[in-house]
Amino acid sequence: MKRYRILLVFAVAIINADFGQAQVTFQRLVEAAKEPQNWLTYSGDYAGRRHSGLEQIDTANVERLAAQWVFQSEAKGKFETTPLVFDGVMYVTGQENLAYALDARTGRMIWRYRHPLPDQLPDCCGKVNRGFAVLGDKVFMATLNSHLVALDAKTGNVIWDVVAADYREGYSFTLAPLAVKDKIIVGTSGGEYGVRGFIDAYDAETGKRAWRFYTIPGPGEPGHETWEGDSWKTGGAPAWLTGTYDPELNLTYWGIGNPGPGLFGEEREGDNLYSNCMVALDADTGKLKWHFQFTPHDVHDWDATEIPVLLDLEFEGRPRKLLVQANRNGFYYVLDRTNGEFLHATAFARQTWAKEIGPEGRPVVLPGSAPTPEGNYVCPGLSGATNWMSPSYNPGTGLFYLAAREQCDLYFNSPQPYREGVFFFGSTFQPPANEKQWGALRALDPRTGELKWEFKYYSAPWAGTLSTAGGLVFAGDMEGYILAVDARTGKELWHFQTGAPIYSSPMSYSLDGRQYVAIPSGSALIVFSLPEGGLKEPKL
Repeated sequence: MKRYRILLVFAVAIINADFGQAQVTFQRLVEAAKEPQNWLTYSGDYAGRRHSGLEQIDTANVERLAAQWVFQSEAKGKFETTPLVFDGVMYVTGQENLAYALDARTGRMIWRYRHPLPDQLPDCCGKVNRGFAVLGDKVFMATLNSHLVALDAKTGNVIWDVVAADYREGYSFTLAPLAVKDKIIVGTSGGEYGVRGFIDAYDAETGKRAWRFYTIPGPGEPGHETWEGDSWKTGGAPAWLTGTYDPELNLTYWGIGNPGPGLFGEEREGDNLYSNCMVALDADTGKLKWHFQFTPHDVHDWDATEIPVLLDLEFEGRPRKLLVQANRNGFYYVLDRTNGEFLHATAFARQTWAKEIGPEGRPVVLPGSAPTPEGNYVCPGLSGATNWMSPSYNPGTGLFYLAAREQCDLYFNSPQPYREGVFFFGSTFQPPANEKQWGALRALDPRTGELKWEFKYYSAPWAGTLSTAGGLVFAGDMEGYILAVDARTGKELWHFQTGAPIYSSPMSYSLDGRQYVAIPSGSALIVFSLPEGGLKEPKL
């Protein structure tokens, strides 16, 4: 055993010497678009665009794309991570709080980490983890039992491990953290268990908590009056998907989840702030600068946690700093990200619950759209017109790409008492027996939400998108296909059957002059590239 440990330490030392990693500074994160060979944040950059500046794989040669290596996670369940890549190493989190560092050229494992989990762990939607954050010489992982862990990027050794909340009350982390300046920012999951949601920031060096923003205001705080009685204590409103950040404004933007119980709102009358909101927080202090609520008093589980994308575009004749989001409620929104001003909204999928979005951004709700004890038919369904799968934006085409879901549900409701650590949802839902769920990869005008093209899926998707400077959009479907379409037209150019439904979003990186595209499927991470002989045009 002693000899084995010596050999292992020696092997890790050799691997680390091979890669010679540099520290990932805050400035590198700000300028992530300038090093497209790496993938430094969950969404590829602070703006949430999930766009790669790499162009080696393009519309002319993508048909020759082939799998280069496969890495198998040893855990079952949905593999929802987005890998980070920097300085030749890929960092991957997996199911059951597993994590790995891999040689990004070959998939060879450099180190492995597993965060221990309790036997009894409340979880809503699988024991998933969506990725790392990186800052300095550390990578940061948020865990299912509500820990935030800092690991040495070279060795995988634990530097610090802090507890954010009590998992026995239903709190958990499933997101990839966001590194901003000297802080690591995380938002809680667990809205289905009657938690009180929050967003935390921790010092990257010490693990000491720097600030906490509660997504449900307490007594005496603005917005507390939007909750009836003591319903704010168990109101949910989690922040379970990674936010974005504007370095110039020093604001970080986070979508907030639905109020609890999800389908029964009669004991939490009011708008239920800040559930179903976009919140803009000062990155240094966590102070709320503005909020915008998409679905007041939500009773359909339409979280607003979808990735907020930050765009600097001309809008109605003048330059504006925009925040755009395709929301789970079926509407595409355009906001001014400096102050939260509502600018525009339009439906991007079938919806039956709102007549329109009013001039101030508040929906005009149609009568008879709330859940009932007998069941009420409403579109979109509980999973939403889109969900946590990442959209993307291509500055070359000027188009916004997203995975849309076309499905409706019968919504039921009933009173439910709160019990700590027990699912707190207020009844259930049921897909109509005579309707098939389907979906599409859609390209929208980012200013108006106007549909430019769509590529239809057989089933409603759970995989996100990646746009590239090669004029491509990569995406995945529930039938197990990763595919590439022309970013301007939506024409399918390539596909590959991975063998399992895809629940993640593609990413891209480059090593030694060779571009790769990676996506998890089943329990495998599959990495594609052009064959070495295919990097140049074949001789005819």
